[in-house]
Amino acid sequence: MISLQWPWLLLLLPLPWLLRWLLPPRQVRRDALRMPTLLADAQTSEQPLQRRWPLWLATLIWLLLVLAAARPERLGEPLPVRSDAREMMLAVDLSGSMEIADMTWQGNRVDRLTMVKHVLGDFILRREGDRLGLILFGDTAFLQTPMTYDRETVQQMLDDSVIGLVGQRTAIGDAVALAIKRFRDKGDTNRVVILLTDGQNTAGNIMPQQALELAQAFDVKIYAIGVGADEMVVENFFGRRRVNPSSDLDEKLLSTLAESTGGQFFRARNTAELEQIYQRLDELEPVAGDKQPLRPRTALFYWPLAAALVLSVLYALLICGISIGHHYRQKKGQQRANEDKQHG
Repeated sequence: MISLQWPWLLLLLPLPWLLRWLLPPRQVRRDALRMPTLLADAQTSEQPLQRRWPLWLATLIWLLLVLAAARPERLGEPLPVRSDAREMMLAVDLSGSMEIADMTWQGNRVDRLTMVKHVLGDFILRREGDRLGLILFGDTAFLQTPMTYDRETVQQMLDDSVIGLVGQRTAIGDAVALAIKRFRDKGDTNRVVILLTDGQNTAGNIMPQQALELAQAFDVKIYAIGVGADEMVVENFFGRRRVNPSSDLDEKLLSTLAESTGGQFFRARNTAELEQIYQRLDELEPVAGDKQPLRPRTALFYWPLAAALVLSVLYALLICGISIGHHYRQKKGQQRANEDKQHG
């Protein structure tokens, strides 16, 4: 099936004839002296068909241009597409404590942010069909990537993030509030915030309790992940000793944010636990959507446009040829008139 995307442009088809009818006729300058021989040659050399073909060709070019402007397209057979989707905003902590190297990745000791990048990157690539966004927060929160289906871009933006980019402290309330703000204009989708942090709220303009009230008001579900090991061996002047590098993690706050919005709080003490958490997040039920028909569209406007271009070139070449021929005949007629005058 072929249709026009902008069919109203076909109303422009009679425009040249309207202009010819409305505008005053062109005044043709007539010479006082006419040469009978030259006039006769010109009248006999131009046949009716030869006089009319430029008009027909110009008309065809105009028709093709208007048709191309109307954007013809071919509609394919309707395909059922299910409108299931989730909208997930990832909020990642970039505070100074994320540089603590208490995680292990592929046998190497790495800092918390490096481990989050590796595991969260795999989670992002598996989110086919979901809209993802990325918020990075420290002393404040800022939107690194708006909601998009482009998972590769979200992953790249996460990989490019560095610790301390937005300060050394932790603004959990600002991060949650900014994520909710990005959801406010969305339709009926399950709105999910995945909050990854290793500390407590120590900065920002919005308190976590205020952010929680916003999340409840706009039906946003929060899944909070507390990152960091419970035990770590450190060496100092007095020898080796065991410490808790996650002593600043506010598990109570994160649990309240999650449970009060219908989400869940997870504790990621190592890489294996974080991977299991993402597997649990994979089981989030999407909003059930009806199957809506989608008809593939194939643009066809370039065919009449290309034909108009070819005919325009041909029109220009033929007009030049006629002009040259007319000039040649006029010159020959002038020569014959001069010869007749000399002999007469």
